[in-house]
Amino acid sequence: MPRCFWCTDDPLYQAYHDQEWGTPQRDPALLFEMLLLEGFQAGLSWITVLKKRERYRQVLEGFDPHRLAEMSDARIEELMLDPGIIRNRLKLNAVRRNARAWLALEDPGQWLWSFVGGEPKINHPQGRGDIPSVTDEAKAMSKALQKKGFTFVGPTICYAFMQATGMVMDHTTDCDRYPALAH
Repeated sequence: MPRCFWCTDDPLYQAYHDQEWGTPQRDPALLFEMLLLEGFQAGLSWITVLKKRERYRQVLEGFDPHRLAEMSDARIEELMLDPGIIRNRLKLNAVRRNARAWLALEDPGQWLWSFVGGEPKINHPQGRGDIPSVTDEAKAMSKALQKKGFTFVGPTICYAFMQATGMVMDHTTDCDRYPALAH
């Protein structure tokens, strides 16, 4: 099956590419999870985060923003000892802060989708050079999220989030997923 150039032969990566990446997601719980996971990716490869995703689901209360907003400093210290996750104090503190900011949003899913006009933006990338790492929409989302108190939401993270959740569709034209999602 032809896939986007970035998808390796790792079965986990292929399943993610084939079943999730670029598929429009509107479920606020999944959007919140992906926003946090994209923040954990900062400075790392996505496959690193993807391999730790199930452990994150376990130790981060299933990404429940209500529970994460109440996470204590002691719990963050416990998480810093967990080899199954990325042990970065700033990123773990961002989980709590971002959960609080998330809960302050009236309708987070609709608000996030507003940065692409409420509908997936379909791109037609031919290959590696055609896929941007930042767009004006991602810059606007990043700025708005930061204004609302979020951290680890720079423009590159926001664009990766938009790609992952199908707000933008960047499957390349030679990828099997492209025709199905482009219509």
